[in-house]
Amino acid sequence: MSTFALMAGGTGGHLFPALALAQELGRRGHAVELITDKRVTQYGGEFPARAIHVVPAATPSIRNPLKFLRAGMTITGGVGKALGMLRRMRPDAVVGFGGYPVFPPFLAASLLGIPGVLHEQNAVLGRANRALARFADGLALTFEDTRHADKFSAARAVTGNPVRDMVRAAADMPYPTPTQGGEIRLLVFGGSQGARAFSDIVPPALAGLDEALRRRLLVTQQCRPEDLDRVTEAYRQARINVELAAFFPDLPSRIAQSHLVVSRSGASSVAELTVIGRPAILVPLPGSLDQDQRANAAIAEKAGAAWLADEATLSPQSLGTQLHELLTTPRRLTDAAEAARALGRADAVERLADFVERIADKTSERPNS
Repeated sequence: MSTFALMAGGTGGHLFPALALAQELGRRGHAVELITDKRVTQYGGEFPARAIHVVPAATPSIRNPLKFLRAGMTITGGVGKALGMLRRMRPDAVVGFGGYPVFPPFLAASLLGIPGVLHEQNAVLGRANRALARFADGLALTFEDTRHADKFSAARAVTGNPVRDMVRAAADMPYPTPTQGGEIRLLVFGGSQGARAFSDIVPPALAGLDEALRRRLLVTQQCRPEDLDRVTEAYRQARINVELAAFFPDLPSRIAQSHLVVSRSGASSVAELTVIGRPAILVPLPGSLDQDQRANAAIAEKAGAAWLADEATLSPQSLGTQLHELLTTPRRLTDAAEAARALGRADAVERLADFVERIADKTSERPNS
């Protein structure tokens, strides 16, 4: 049995793939411990780790010298704390999943000569991962074409992005090809920011469709709590059947039941859509320095699995036109569903676990290990 220290920023996008790997390593008989930041309280109760450690971390801001200095002091303190943790833990390898909270413990592992793997969920190597990649023994990528990854000499493997067990279960459901005159199920979801934009754009886009098409629609849409009343009224006036909620705990099942999805293009969303194999209109969240969501959507579009729509140019009229074209040509949806499934990697967690074990085994043979 080996011991692995998993390191992830305390948000779902970083913690969920770490959680999937922890489950798989546990099934293989290994021990797992998690090193993260204080935000883990939202998810830590579900994380299958022998122990969960919180290390001080900060995001450096070059624009503000005082904040930069404070962040540097916090990071230095985090490295010192992580050194003590890792000496006691004595892991065979560490695995980082991105976010600046990974920086102190991953750097500490490098100083101790512990082999390390970085996993990148997006089509752009994140800034924290770029800063750490020079210290890594392995890079595990979600996409073959990952921007900035070729700048580093670490061993590479395209593993895909691990998804939850409920996603893999939903992937067993075949695509429900739309029938002539039959019900059309449209799913709309995004994070809090994404949900707000979709609440503004999607209802009027659907209201502009011809009546015969509107009557066939069954819309499921995620909304912020404060938007539920106005969105409900918009759909009532358009006479469209809709189910609205702030959160859907069974989202993978709803994805599987959908003919078309409108969503953001975060790493987890794209991974789940492609593993389940459903066509989507992907609207990247604007404002990201690295435009990682746009890069994710571009790869899906290039594969024929999705259609990229920039929020800056998206309007109810343009979205309505696109929805009419797609919903009235079922063959395009079926082809995109097949392309999405071909792009997805349902076995990503096994691939990642295999790669992590290889790195641990290979580097354990070093003279100074």
